[in-house]
Amino acid sequence: MPLKISFAAPKLPKTGAVAVGVLEGRKLSPSAAALDKSTGGLIARAVKQGRFSGKTGQILELVAPGGLGNSRILLVGVGKPGALKDLDAESIGGSLVARLNGTGEQSLTIMVDSVEEFSQAPAHRGALYALGASLRAYRFDKYKTKEKPDDKPSLKSITVMTANPAVATRASAALQKVAEGVIFTRDLVSEPANIIHPKALAAEAKNLEKLGVKVQIMGEREMRKLGMGALLGVGQGSAEEAQLLVMRWNGTGGAGGSAAKKVAAKGPSAKGQGPVAFVGKGVTFDTGGISIKPAGGMEDMKWDMGGAGVVIGLMRALAGRKAKVDVVGVCGLVENMPSGTAQRPGDIVTSMSGQTIEVINTDAEGRLVLADALWYTQETFKPRAIVDLATLTGAIIIALGHDHAGLFCNDDKMSDQLIAAGKGVGEPVWRLPLAELGESYDKEINSDAADMKNVGNRAGGSITAAQFLQRFIQKGTPWAHLDIAGTTWASKDKPTVPKGGTGFGVRLLDRWVAENYEK
Repeated sequence: MPLKISFAAPKLPKTGAVAVGVLEGRKLSPSAAALDKSTGGLIARAVKQGRFSGKTGQILELVAPGGLGNSRILLVGVGKPGALKDLDAESIGGSLVARLNGTGEQSLTIMVDSVEEFSQAPAHRGALYALGASLRAYRFDKYKTKEKPDDKPSLKSITVMTANPAVATRASAALQKVAEGVIFTRDLVSEPANIIHPKALAAEAKNLEKLGVKVQIMGEREMRKLGMGALLGVGQGSAEEAQLLVMRWNGTGGAGGSAAKKVAAKGPSAKGQGPVAFVGKGVTFDTGGISIKPAGGMEDMKWDMGGAGVVIGLMRALAGRKAKVDVVGVCGLVENMPSGTAQRPGDIVTSMSGQTIEVINTDAEGRLVLADALWYTQETFKPRAIVDLATLTGAIIIALGHDHAGLFCNDDKMSDQLIAAGKGVGEPVWRLPLAELGESYDKEINSDAADMKNVGNRAGGSITAAQFLQRFIQKGTPWAHLDIAGTTWASKDKPTVPKGGTGFGVRLLDRWVAENYEK
């Protein structure tokens, strides 16, 4: 059951757990001071006795004294006056959920004070607390059939007490639509590959039509007519049919994507007028094919469709909040399996662009999928800008670990925008070099037998993968590639991201669209 969150006018609750703020330097907020008075100075004494000082994110939990209807009091550090950032507020909301979910508490009231010490308006801060709580409350447990009651999360509801609760409710509604997109992505990424295969993933995206997203699904026959030899080669060893998923959100008020069709008809001269495009790698399971992966950890390859998962979740977020922008999302969905029909190392395939590719390693399959998906997107929609996302290389994890996604971009302004958006939502990206075609990194993927090969040498593996993709970007198209191999799955909890599928990229790209493209 999802966590129920509501907003109400400020009033100290008489039941359940209650959270109140304390500024750095042990200065009690008005709500904390009022609670201190009703408890005979309990809060002031507790603050003086320990190491809790009110630094941002600190939490001091107290059992409410007899005579008070509340069960627990949580003192929450909100930092120095005016210094609480939006991400800090989100983290506080998430941390409170994590703190209480294993205690048996079923309800929590968060007091949001109207004082000058806070940088955000109370309604906005309350909405951020709610967002953080929603993101942290996520749990993928649909296949647990014997879980003990004490192991299940106990928290059922949160009430955020703030001035202007109606304003807070409206602010929260838009944020929650983005959270729903994140959660949808987490669900898709967490599903096992026997449940989410290419057709099943496309069917999940089909549900977005309820929100006004136009969804088109192409099978192998249609892709073969389009000349998508690179994408089809990856899936030819699987019993599951490959799919090309095309999603359109027309948020500018035109008639069902007609603007995109007009731009496509005009051709390259209309660049800059088309939709913003997102392309996702959707390898629903990656064995590596004939270049098979080691058995240890192969189960993680159920989330090799993470790029497609982000694009689908992003479309849900944009449509859910009725974003005033035209967007197209395209995902190549395949399963990479070894069999008698599988692609072999040394095979040469012809991409939709007409360029030929020598397949040196069948485990470098994501770039083959993206090559055709990127070309199709540009030929069909003539986008004003295009971003692709993929769990593309293990090399990016070696380079950046699990906190930053790798960013490769052919446009400095676009790069700066994406970096800023990532910082704003706590999904940071780090820009890596991208050479002009023909330069040293790019030459690593030249082939003696075809126009290119799908891998270079081990050095700079993430860069040469991006160089490969760049060969399928048409001149004049602003393009960014996000390698999210290190950020799609988390092995440990964070304040707003429980371990498992993260949904990394949905909020980043939603913010980027909102700040740079919405009318």
